[in-house]
Amino acid sequence: MKLILASHNTGKLAEFQQLLGGHGIQVVPQAALGIPDIEETGLSFAENALLKARHASQLGGMPALADDSGLCVDALGGAPGLFSARYAGSDGDAQANILKLLDALEQIPEDHRQAHFHCTLALLRHPADPAPLLCEGRWHGRILHEPRGEDGFGYDPVFFDDASGCSAAELSREEKAAVSHRGQAIRQLLIMLARHPL
Repeated sequence: MKLILASHNTGKLAEFQQLLGGHGIQVVPQAALGIPDIEETGLSFAENALLKARHASQLGGMPALADDSGLCVDALGGAPGLFSARYAGSDGDAQANILKLLDALEQIPEDHRQAHFHCTLALLRHPADPAPLLCEGRWHGRILHEPRGEDGFGYDPVFFDDASGCSAAELSREEKAAVSHRGQAIRQLLIMLARHPL
């Protein structure tokens, strides 16, 4: 099975290849097909995931999988949320995003720094697919006062997983995949594909 991954994010691509590769699913990044990003105009993670998957499927001529995900911080009313990648500007600078987040939470005490990563996956068999497969995952934790760890990407260095006692950037790829929002959503997707093959 071959799918277009509707993303230019190299961190996401590595995670999808790791999590899907062992199940006979070949993930082709949209960049390899010359497919540009589409503007994310949806008002929810699900809407954006569908927009991206439909765009990639239409231009690539095969099934497409899109992920829309973000960090939702309780004390900030769910921000950065849909704008997680562009929180500090349109260039998607992860370090700038982290610095802006830590600045916004500077006065927030330890017991009010709860947050979760959210992931919605959308898989379209073709651009006009009326019944796309939709999967969701949530990874609950809290925001640290300073970055920890060298792995991962995005907000991983400041997201603390209480269950492991580590930041997301301190977990190995395998450890992260076992608990993360994206890992949860992909496991749901694999179950759905087993029931409803493409």
